[in-house]
Amino acid sequence: MTTAESWTAVVRDRLAPGRLLPLGTAEDGAWITERAVRRVLDRAAATVRGVVPGTLRVGPDPDGEQGPEPLPVPPGGLPPGALRITADFGAVVGRPLPELTEELRAALRGSAVEEIGLAVTAVDLRVTDLLDAPPEEERAAPPPGRPSPATDDPVALAVLRVEGVAGVTDVLGPPVRRGGDGVRVELAVTAGRRPLDVARAARSAATAAAEGAAAVTVLVSELR
Repeated sequence: MTTAESWTAVVRDRLAPGRLLPLGTAEDGAWITERAVRRVLDRAAATVRGVVPGTLRVGPDPDGEQGPEPLPVPPGGLPPGALRITADFGAVVGRPLPELTEELRAALRGSAVEEIGLAVTAVDLRVTDLLDAPPEEERAAPPPGRPSPATDDPVALAVLRVEGVAGVTDVLGPPVRRGGDGVRVELAVTAGRRPLDVARAARSAATAAAEGAAAVTVLVSELR
């Protein structure tokens, strides 16, 4: 694979929604798309001098504790539990690799826990390129945002009043999905707000408006 093909694959990977990752603990009943997570973690990686971010994935940590599943897991979602970040990156010569990797590991884990609310317990890193200088940055135009769907659903209206909710969304299904396993709300979080905190508040508002639904869960599809 050529360098151009490699970077094209990275961009394509970042635009895909990816897996649904559990936010907080099992009791929080909230998930977030891997794409939204990558947006935050890529920014954290780029702040580390000498790092050129590459492919990044988040998945279950086989060495970590996996919690119970008291609330229904959405299709394509990982069950609540410890998570592991796996990241490839290019290193620009000029800094000792052990120093650089430790700084990057701390930046990624700190961002995942503090800025997002993920239960990340491990970060695996792999150096894929040693570079004499950072590559010229190619700024691709962001994909056009999806307009928030119109809705008069009382659960959606309650969630829209929560501070930090940028809108309800229908990226992975209707904004409010009702079924035998309860109610699931899909929403966007305002960029810069901690998704876990917003999801908790949105779930409380949705629960109050859901009129006794057996279970209420929240899916954060994007950051705006």
